[in-house]
Amino acid sequence: MLRSLLCFCLGLLLLPLSGRAQTPDTIRAVPPMRTVALDSVGVMPSAVDTKGWLLLDKDIQLELDGAVYNIYNFKFDKAEKQFRSLRRRYPNHPMPYFLLGLSTWWKIQPSSFQSKQYDKAFFAYLDTASTKAQKLFDADNTNYEASFFLSASYGFSARLHGERHDWRKATVDARRSLNYLKKSQEANGLSPEFQFGQALFNYYSVWIGENYTLLKPVLLFFPKGDKKLGLQQLRSVAANGFYTATEAKVFLMRILKNEENNAEEALPVAKQLATTYPDNGFFQRFYALLAYDQGEFADCERVSREILDKINRGMPGYEAISGRYASYFLGYLMQNRYRDLAKAKDYYQRCIVFSESTGETDGGFYLFANANLARIAAKEKDVDATKRYYGVVIDKATRKSEMYKEANMWLKKNGKAK
Repeated sequence: MLRSLLCFCLGLLLLPLSGRAQTPDTIRAVPPMRTVALDSVGVMPSAVDTKGWLLLDKDIQLELDGAVYNIYNFKFDKAEKQFRSLRRRYPNHPMPYFLLGLSTWWKIQPSSFQSKQYDKAFFAYLDTASTKAQKLFDADNTNYEASFFLSASYGFSARLHGERHDWRKATVDARRSLNYLKKSQEANGLSPEFQFGQALFNYYSVWIGENYTLLKPVLLFFPKGDKKLGLQQLRSVAANGFYTATEAKVFLMRILKNEENNAEEALPVAKQLATTYPDNGFFQRFYALLAYDQGEFADCERVSREILDKINRGMPGYEAISGRYASYFLGYLMQNRYRDLAKAKDYYQRCIVFSESTGETDGGFYLFANANLARIAAKEKDVDATKRYYGVVIDKATRKSEMYKEANMWLKKNGKAK
């Protein structure tokens, strides 16, 4: 789904905020927002001339089908070759620039936004896309394709600015995105692509208010959303969209797992994505996580082994974050399913190395790996190793956690407490 419609706006604006609450000072520092009204139902005016709209051109869709697949399967060179060909033929249209930006976005995504090496190229592509779209919109304010690309470009830009904690730029771009979302929404009845942004807005505008009370004053500037409707719309776009279908599935998978706490429903979505795009490290690690969560250990093991193999081969999108997931899952399976403690220790130690290489040592797999290594060392009566691993747990875990209590009890019992 070529996410070209994907990241449209509010979803992207709000997602960075959903990941971390802003402080009151940050909120007060941003420019005042004008209230944006969105109609609940969009209908494509019959008088609008859609001639020249690449977004609805079936021949272009057929041509780009393979390129869209290549983006999500991390074959970026092949995808970008087709987008540059499209740019040569349509140098004044925003689509090729936006698609090049989307390809760049997926180069950033697997690192959980830690890598900044593609930021300049990403922002440059989206800036060009919005400039080209603005010219089309200025020439015809009923050009809903232009407003779509304006909304999408500003929304994507807002998302990355949010990830980089540049809240002022994120807010300005998000406001622009919402303004053009309102306009492009009038074409909802023409294509499911136009409905994608509305779906994200409907869901996250409610979810954020429920989970981040500090942001409620900001949300007063936005229209009311509808979480249930947002999920229905996402499912519809996932089933019927062309460019946005895969992106809708990505958001659906993440929402079901992270926001709705429904890993059972998220699992088949993740499986479909990981199966369709087997060289996408982000999809594979998400699928491995959900398979582990739901006790589908055979699939978890298979995918985790594939991830580590692809890291060893240096495949794009396979790096330390995915390695941290895969090595922990395999360590757990070696310890608890196969009772092979030697292999379990090896995988847990790999997990620790991956975690330390990315600076992710405050919890999660890093702490669980250390705790399990301590338990194995205690079973093997290796007192020094047990002390060392439990010492990490004491330093990193919260005092109220069961893991901390376990480590503290062992250290006190064995006269090793600090």
